[in-house]
Amino acid sequence: MNSNRWASWRRILRLHLKGSGLLEVADAAELAVSELLANVIRHVPGRRCGICFLLPGGVRVEVSDRCPRLPVPTAGDTLAEGGRGLVIVAAVTDRWGVAPRPDGRGKTVWFECLVDG
Repeated sequence: MNSNRWASWRRILRLHLKGSGLLEVADAAELAVSELLANVIRHVPGRRCGICFLLPGGVRVEVSDRCPRLPVPTAGDTLAEGGRGLVIVAAVTDRWGVAPRPDGRGKTVWFECLVDG
């Protein structure tokens, strides 16, 4: 996955949110999806993943890959270039989590940004 595809996924997500009347969660969702895709680029052999957007009452984004290692949020070194992605995801979303894929080959990392009211 290269940075052009990364930017494309962010634009696609924003268009879906705008078309669904969920623009109020777009900034948080774009930041969170960027962090999950950055994790794929850094940690998944082959840099391949699948992305799913679900839109009932907010947005749920799922990023699935075939790497069996589950991510662990860390505060990271404050001067380091990386290591805080999942901390950022937790800060800007309503919920997030990770689960092994049902077929046992990889995992799905997900987050939800819900609309108030």
